[in-house]
Amino acid sequence: MIGSGPAGFYAAGHLLAEKDHHIEVDMIERLPTPWGLVRSGVAPDHPKIKSVTRMYEKTATKERFRYYGNVELGREIEREDLLPHYHAIIYATGAPGDRPLGIPGEDLPGSWAAPDFVGWYNGHPDQRSLRFDLSCERAIVIGNGNVALDVARMLTLSHGELAVTDTADHALQALRESRVREVVVVGRRGPAQAAFTNPELRELADMEGVEVIVDSEELEGALAVADPNMDPTAERNVALLREYAVAPRTGAPRRIVLRFLLSPVEIQGDGGAAGRVLFERGELVADEHGVLRARPTGQQETIEAGLVLRAIGYRGRPLPGVPFDERRSVIANVGGRVVEAGEGGATRAGEYVVGWIKRGPTGVIGTNKKDAQETVDAILADIDAGALLTPSAPDAESVHELLASRQPSLVTYEGWSEIDRHERALGEPAGRPRVKLTDIEEMLRIAAAERPTEEPLDTLGLR
Repeated sequence: MIGSGPAGFYAAGHLLAEKDHHIEVDMIERLPTPWGLVRSGVAPDHPKIKSVTRMYEKTATKERFRYYGNVELGREIEREDLLPHYHAIIYATGAPGDRPLGIPGEDLPGSWAAPDFVGWYNGHPDQRSLRFDLSCERAIVIGNGNVALDVARMLTLSHGELAVTDTADHALQALRESRVREVVVVGRRGPAQAAFTNPELRELADMEGVEVIVDSEELEGALAVADPNMDPTAERNVALLREYAVAPRTGAPRRIVLRFLLSPVEIQGDGGAAGRVLFERGELVADEHGVLRARPTGQQETIEAGLVLRAIGYRGRPLPGVPFDERRSVIANVGGRVVEAGEGGATRAGEYVVGWIKRGPTGVIGTNKKDAQETVDAILADIDAGALLTPSAPDAESVHELLASRQPSLVTYEGWSEIDRHERALGEPAGRPRVKLTDIEEMLRIAAAERPTEEPLDTLGLR
């Protein structure tokens, strides 16, 4: 298994629960820490969602499961190195990239991909050193999904609300000093087509010192064209938006403004940094299949903002030696079986894929369970058909020897458990679930049960 996020752990759990075959699972992860987006993507103020890791922990403690962290495909090992050791290889690497807007000014300082911001406040090692300028009073988030709402909340949550979470210490400090007072969440589509889930939209009303603004006239204008494909989630979203639109203004110190039917045309700036976004208003029209699409009207609007975050989706990244579907940004596959790229590509024996790198960045965490089952069913059918790989050294000792020779700083599950205990102990005095380590070298010292050279500074008075 390449990758240790939800999809990988669901697949591992399904395989290890199989009673008709003796299956062992090795999980290889490029970071020292497991859990993927549950650790580095779920918003810190959503701890209940993160409790799903308890299920993954049960899988990880099974006798036939082994975890190898701090090993990356394409860095320490290649696909060809694994073929002599495994009957099957499952790719579960998710979709770590972002989708660009493809408009002028997108690369200006102050214009960011939302995944970078999410990784930064969640303490992902890849984003720990980023610096976001939060000295402006207004930020724009482009996108109408849950990630857009997560980002808007994180920019407007009070310090008291954030201080009891596992938000990375560097982000806690920066957000505490932030001058952002208004976040405008802008969607190209209409309110009935937004991808918010009901709980994400509803919880905005419960934030401390935050007012949710929806212009009633703009909302009803966007809803003037009835959507025949509205599902119950969309219907409830529309009802919630109407509640926000008629709610009396409270004069709260921070605001989240929800806008619709605006497509970004250009990010503009003075002095070499983002300062405003030019939008074009759209109108909803039905296509040949009866699906409502936003069509540009030629009417334009400019919104001033010193921080622009695009939250329009994640993208999968190619893996060395693995066929990739560039159009869909996923590993080329049919039902979880990896196939050669191109129409009608032949199936690759013994290679499989699960999760976002299989189907694209859709669904919630639980969606990966059914997705993984489909792939596991394909693996079991191929076991019975004798269609897997025929490795020459399929034993645990050979695998461990290979990985340890390529990566001396190999992190086992016991090593991760040391990191986990250390982080929880740091957070306990302040009532936080954990204080995340963000530096890989420090993680490796803790995983090896060595005392770190220095403790994180108590700059926030949280411990």
